[in-house]
Amino acid sequence: MIEIIEVTSRQQYRAFFQFPFDLYRNCPQWVPTITKEEMDIFDPQKNAVFEHAMARLFLAKKKGKIVGRIAAMINWVEVEKLQKTKVRFGWYDTIDDLEVSQKLIETVEAVAIAEGMTYIEGPMGFSNMDKAGLLVHGYEHMNTMITWYHYPYQKTHLERLGLKKQSEWIEFKIDIYDAKDSPEKVKKFARVIKARYKLKTLAFKTTKDVEPHVDKMFELLNQTYNKLQSFVPIQQHQIEVYKKKYLPYVHPDFIKCVVDENDEMIGFAITMPSFTKALKRINGKMFPFGFYHLWRALRKNNRASFYLIGIKESYQSKGVTAIIFQDIQEMFNKRGITEVETNPELEENKAIQSMWKNYKHELHKRRRTYRKDISL
Repeated sequence: MIEIIEVTSRQQYRAFFQFPFDLYRNCPQWVPTITKEEMDIFDPQKNAVFEHAMARLFLAKKKGKIVGRIAAMINWVEVEKLQKTKVRFGWYDTIDDLEVSQKLIETVEAVAIAEGMTYIEGPMGFSNMDKAGLLVHGYEHMNTMITWYHYPYQKTHLERLGLKKQSEWIEFKIDIYDAKDSPEKVKKFARVIKARYKLKTLAFKTTKDVEPHVDKMFELLNQTYNKLQSFVPIQQHQIEVYKKKYLPYVHPDFIKCVVDENDEMIGFAITMPSFTKALKRINGKMFPFGFYHLWRALRKNNRASFYLIGIKESYQSKGVTAIIFQDIQEMFNKRGITEVETNPELEENKAIQSMWKNYKHELHKRRRTYRKDISL
């Protein structure tokens, strides 16, 4: 018999975040996040998203042992401004037992009914800045810092329970050319676009140099992605959280901005050294050696992750990405980076995917959210 328990005590809270370490213990592809950072996501004192969101966490038990977990969330900005009456579910992990998944999904449905919502969708976080998508292809690859890993049976469970595909994200591996082999047409195109629109690039030496530009980056993100189906406007108090959470991981060299002749930002990209192997070594704990492994990954690394890109609406489809990527290419060459992994891109986001056409690339992972309508 499967027992579902809502997380209410400190002990249950810790058990919720410990469960993946037990489930994926022998999985070489699973890369854990830092446990404290995961716990902070659901702490209303530390995550400003709770000013306009709610979350409930649940554990599944069988014969007294924890066998699954799931989070049910509602983003009220999405409900009220976008008229999407949905409960998001995420942090979905389970043993290979269909009944466990069934009970977890039924629990999320019950939350939806209680709150008057009409459908559930997941796995996903509170907004499009959080992790999203169940891994459905590429199980042989390690997950990145901002993605989940799942076993193949989790896809089977959701589909057998009647959930249908809602959105799909794709990820690419991209080989970086040596400086001498970099496509001349990309360099030439970047020069032409710069001259045509009187654009220039910004270089940053310290994180402090970056900070005054971060709010504008998020404004451009809202412009870049507001037509995509999963979009939820990013609120200012969330921006403050993301600054604290991610800026320490980003070396200023890895941030590229383009401004116009009036020094107004019209495009940016954030890349990061790959922290995948470092996080695997850390295994969820920053002490005693976690900081050292992250520091080493930040400075000595031949792999990187392409994290975010934003383009001002009036400059989209005008080739600004060529300028940004040319700068990134040159920086990667100087740092000895030979391989980049993109973070998930919505399947319909052809504008972003066109960036890779001049480089050797491979679509190596797919993620999917699943939807189920609720009969009230």
